[in-house]
Amino acid sequence: MKICMLVSRVPWPLEKGDKLRAYHQVKQLAKRHEVHLLCLSDSIVDESALTHLRSITPHVHVYRLVRWKIWLRMLLALFSRKPFQVHYFFDLSIARQLVRTIETIQPDVIYCQLIRCSEYVKHLHHYIKAIDYMDALSAGQQRRTQRAPWYLKPFVKEESRRLMAYEHLIFDYFEYHSIISEQDQKLIYHAQSNRIHIVPNGIDSVFFQNSHSTNPTYDVVFTGNMSYPPNVEGAQRLVNEVLPLVRKTHPTLKVLLAGANPSGEVLSLQSDSVHVSGWMDDIRDAYKSARILVAPMVSGSGMQNKLLEAMCMGLPCVTTPLAAAPLCVKHREQCLIGDTNEALAECISELLDNRAEADRIGREARRYVESNFNWESTVALLESGCFPITNSNRA
Repeated sequence: MKICMLVSRVPWPLEKGDKLRAYHQVKQLAKRHEVHLLCLSDSIVDESALTHLRSITPHVHVYRLVRWKIWLRMLLALFSRKPFQVHYFFDLSIARQLVRTIETIQPDVIYCQLIRCSEYVKHLHHYIKAIDYMDALSAGQQRRTQRAPWYLKPFVKEESRRLMAYEHLIFDYFEYHSIISEQDQKLIYHAQSNRIHIVPNGIDSVFFQNSHSTNPTYDVVFTGNMSYPPNVEGAQRLVNEVLPLVRKTHPTLKVLLAGANPSGEVLSLQSDSVHVSGWMDDIRDAYKSARILVAPMVSGSGMQNKLLEAMCMGLPCVTTPLAAAPLCVKHREQCLIGDTNEALAECISELLDNRAEADRIGREARRYVESNFNWESTVALLESGCFPITNSNRA
């Protein structure tokens, strides 16, 4: 089968969740299909990234978004009803190039990751199309309004409203649909949202081996793209609200905030007891260097890859109900879950004080992730749910 996969970013290196999902899906699909990877990019792409991707599929196309055009579109978006992120990524000249490329390839299916890319292909009715919502983006934006600065609240709220309407509108342009979790599926407000196939993320359990230091440098680690607003909010909550409660009984507690592109807000959290690492060539080093992963998420949507990775390495985790729900994990079985700052602080203190319990939860977490999340099975779900076609029945 020929598959054209359209993504909003070049999916290497893997510093963002959408890139991680796209990369592993391409890697698995390319084993059985002819995959043409069509990538938008708002920055210059390192040739080494393209070389790596072409080792997976030789058919990699990159379309460069011009910065001044982006800002012009964002200005014009003030007078539109479409989400700002759709305007950010949609360039009419690139749309013409993409259509020419697709017409040359004549794919059996067009697979579009995220609604921000959907404008490029939604009117190509003579092709079968699948869209990966990935997350319920409107719900994630709505959660952000609670903690956004006052001067950003109107824009965040407006984007949430636009996303909700657009998630509903775009549904009918695509024959097949996927999303990362049942919780996100229920937040797509469409009468037929139950038709959206649940395709969770996976984990490479060989790469993320169960190995971490017996004498770690840090007590707590939090990982992720540190310019992504939900991660920025999570880091601020961890350092400013949760850890002061833990330090009442653990005054020497040390924290690592690890991940690409730390924002000014995250960099300002740096102190004698908090280290902001920035990009790490191997994120496993972050997990190996700490006793506990804490993900005190208060906003965002979808599945937290940081939890999957840490759990796979046998690192005990503390998180919130929001982040735990998509993984279907249970409190005191695969991780500890707390909703309030006080509850999170108690969970962290318990794991720091009880090494045997921390080790038990780490072992259960590893076993659970190995049994329930791997890229081969999740991509098989994608294939069966969104690509059930052959050349003979293409429209």
